Amino acid sequence: MREEIGYIPVGEAELYVEDVGDESAPALLVLHGGPGGNAYPLREGLQDYLEGFRVVYFDQRGSGRSLELPPDPRLFTIDALVEDTLLLAEALGLERFGLLAHGFGAVVALEALRRFPQVEGAILLGPWVSFPWLAARLAEAAGLSPLPDPEENLRQALEKAEPKALFDRLMFPSPRGRLEYEWVVEGSGIVGPEAPALAFLQNGLWRLDYTPYLSPGRRPVALVVGEKDGTSYPYAEEVAERLKAPIHVVPGAGHFPWIDHPEAFEGAFREALAALPLAEAR
Repeated sequence: MREEIGYIPVGEAELYVEDVGDESAPALLVLHGGPGGNAYPLREGLQDYLEGFRVVYFDQRGSGRSLELPPDPRLFTIDALVEDTLLLAEALGLERFGLLAHGFGAVVALEALRRFPQVEGAILLGPWVSFPWLAARLAEAAGLSPLPDPEENLRQALEKAEPKALFDRLMFPSPRGRLEYEWVVEGSGIVGPEAPALAFLQNGLWRLDYTPYLSPGRRPVALVVGEKDGTSYPYAEEVAERLKAPIHVVPGAGHFPWIDHPEAFEGAFREALAALPLAEAR
């Protein structure tokens, strides 16, 4: 199997890229979660489901294995991540491609889909679309009653518990799933910088609600979400309704449904993939 690994400059950033699969196959660019995550867990978890595609896994600017950037909020915006994605596709010679986005990456995917005709569709896995809604869920995970101000919800929740503990409560329906995910992450040995998360915090990420921008488009979108993913469900139903997009809910699964229920996830994921126009070229 063809695999090219290296660094590709895109404007102010230099991205770590793993370009996998036949160059003539339909292309998918993978947008990881975060901000400040990396693509390693997604490749480990999803690569077996993506045979027949050219899949581009990359770490977003200043994140994971990509080159570090100064902690300047100007460098870390949704617009910057969207433009990096298009520039990366151009550098790879991709005239048309789909997007596969997880968590935070969903907003980047949706904005790229809205702005660029080269993007022919998107699959959103456990999408984070309304950060005020997510902040309220974090407050509840900390045992608090949510307040109207999302940043106050976040502040009070973090006074009660560490961020990892709060997200674990929302993401993982069982200790087994959490341990398996941590085994994958620890095996990667990747320790990314804190600059992306801190810069997005300064830029007001937790006040960002992308919901008003959601509307049906000419290019297909499909959602796959775990029923027990407290970071994205049931809000994902609202997202699907506004987009008029199919939603596949994996019973009993969390934010990483391929870990919790691989068989149910495989069926849902393959159905979502089949809806992309790129799948017709396989």
